[in-house]
Amino acid sequence: MKLILARTAFLVILAVTSACTRCDSKKENKDAVDDDKEISNKNSELYKIYDLPKNIVWESNDEEPVYASEQAKKGGTFHSFLSSFPLTLRNVGPDSNGSFRSVINDNQLGLVEIHPNTDNVIPELAEEWAYDPDGVTVYYKLNPKARWSDGKPITADDFIFQWEFMRSKHIVAPWYNDHYSKEILSVKKYGDHILSITGHLKKPKNDLHYYYGMSPRPRHFHKLDENWVKNYNWKVEPNSGPYQISEVKKGKLIILKRKKDWWAKDLRYFKNRFNVDRIEYRVIRDLNVAWEHFKRAELDAFSLTLPDYWHDKSKIDVFTKGYTHKVWFFVDQPQPDYGMWLNQAVDIFKDRNVRLAFAHAMNFEKVLKEVLRGDYFRLQTGTTGYGKYTNTEIRAREFSIKKVTQLMTSSGWKRGADGIWIKGKQRYAVRVTYGAPHHTERLVVLKEEAKKAGIELELQLLDANASFKSMLEKQHQVAWTGWGPQYRPQYWGQYHSENANKPQTNNFSNTASKEIDSLIDQYKNELDEETRYGLARKIQAAIAYEGAYIPTFLVPYFRQGYWRWWKFPKVAATKMSESLFDLFGSTGGLFWLDQDTKEETLGAMKAGKSFAPVTITDKTYKIY
Repeated sequence: MKLILARTAFLVILAVTSACTRCDSKKENKDAVDDDKEISNKNSELYKIYDLPKNIVWESNDEEPVYASEQAKKGGTFHSFLSSFPLTLRNVGPDSNGSFRSVINDNQLGLVEIHPNTDNVIPELAEEWAYDPDGVTVYYKLNPKARWSDGKPITADDFIFQWEFMRSKHIVAPWYNDHYSKEILSVKKYGDHILSITGHLKKPKNDLHYYYGMSPRPRHFHKLDENWVKNYNWKVEPNSGPYQISEVKKGKLIILKRKKDWWAKDLRYFKNRFNVDRIEYRVIRDLNVAWEHFKRAELDAFSLTLPDYWHDKSKIDVFTKGYTHKVWFFVDQPQPDYGMWLNQAVDIFKDRNVRLAFAHAMNFEKVLKEVLRGDYFRLQTGTTGYGKYTNTEIRAREFSIKKVTQLMTSSGWKRGADGIWIKGKQRYAVRVTYGAPHHTERLVVLKEEAKKAGIELELQLLDANASFKSMLEKQHQVAWTGWGPQYRPQYWGQYHSENANKPQTNNFSNTASKEIDSLIDQYKNELDEETRYGLARKIQAAIAYEGAYIPTFLVPYFRQGYWRWWKFPKVAATKMSESLFDLFGSTGGLFWLDQDTKEETLGAMKAGKSFAPVTITDKTYKIY
């Protein structure tokens, strides 16, 4: 899980984020955001070298188990696809918060990482780290071998520039402006390869790395001015990770190539990983068309999590003759917040009774049983899978026409001639915006059942990026989407009033509750872990009470089909993996291509020879 606090990307699946006088730092940060010219004038001050405090105790960690295989081989191409082409190659600013952003971010290393199986801190760009007694500052010693993809060294200046960059109005990213101004109070250097980051509140050690961690930004590559968004829309930024974008055909294709001289390739936690030479993403907008590509070996893997693919569509020769394999892999990790967000800026949803009636009109149990074949679970609340942070007492509202009737009549509504609720000239007909065509079947069932309860749904299917952009701009009435899990539960972006009724924020429900604001502010500022657990549970209860977020489905596993020439470690993935073919990040690059097996398989297909069919169920990390 990437230790860079960030707004999580939309799920086509999900997606980041020295000792100085604190009050002075807060004032300096506020000035920096309010006036970018002031930042420029302070450049010499920002980049000056400080004296490292005495008695720094450096630590590292090369004792965690490796999870790659020594049998791994380098080479080959992995063929994947995108359901829509990204709107930009920037990872911040307008239109950047789409699904491809994770590819960009995960090829940009952070200072440290959390080991995906043990949850302990391990090195990435930093070889060592140390904690200041103040409880808010961490010192980092950079690996002097670290290089950008253009060969330039990565230095402390690139981290200071990232801090400066993320506070600039020129990037048009209010969330980042806020976080890097209010949460990260200073970034200082003590030479080219030593820096410190100071946050504004004390936190447990691991949490310091997460909340105040960052990746660098190549200072030599950027000209930060009022034209930055436009000028860098399609530029390929140098990165520090194993792959770099090498070819872009707009609307059609993106290719990444492995850096064969990558500076980190022999480090303990990177060795024998990121094995394929080339990753090819073709735009295939229709899932059924992508399935046909997979059957012809033009795609190397395909998600079978959808029940009809796992149970029915996979009953074809490529599986029954053993050319492709099936895997059902259970994970142990925080779960995505899949759901429906009711836009409270829409008149009809300003009434809480009407919102609750909407929830009771959604027959998710029928969808689970008839469409999803009983393979999925009902998500009871957001923040599921976070241990003590999760409020297990919250239960999702069940389908009940009786409760819909009680709620609507109590707010002065009555059934019209066609059975739909009306109040004066207002009719209970709302639009549900979504960006995944294969979800249509689920929504059709919900639409049919909602009509029985007196609510009419209009289903608006858009391209994935267009759907997400519509939600960011608050043009939706009901948003059907999901948010990827994070290291710790986050609520400010999605539920704080500072992000309500504003474009380009994640508060899709336009929630603006003083009670929720107060709880979120306390949660953000609380150091004591037990108190934080309690605040998180109270926030979830308050969100559930408001009724603007309706949890949908829980899927604590992934299922895939893949061609038999792909090989894996003994345990093929980690407890935090989202796929056998995670390509990047802390869980990525564990698989490799066996060219001999590929030639054997293609030869057998041509000759009509079969292999034994293979279905693997891996419960190594199963908890549900």
